Amino acid sequence: MGVSRRHPQDSTRINVLEPWDLQYWSDRWNVPRQHVVDAIRRVGDQVHDVAQALGKE
Repeated sequence: MGVSRRHPQDSTRINVLEPWDLQYWSDRWNVPRQHVVDAIRRVGDQVHDVAQALGKE
C-alpha cells in the first residue's frame, strides 16, 4: 500500500482519522507513526504541541 506525498490541509492540527496525515508527520519527524498517535493522546492534535512532546521542536 503506497502512501501518497500529500500535505496536510490544516498545518496546525494532525488529523488522526486520515492515515496519510499521520504518515506525513511520522515521516517529517522521522518517528514511528505510533509515537505520533501516543503524543496526540497525551497533548492533543496541535502540531506544535505534538512536536514538543516528541522533542522535535
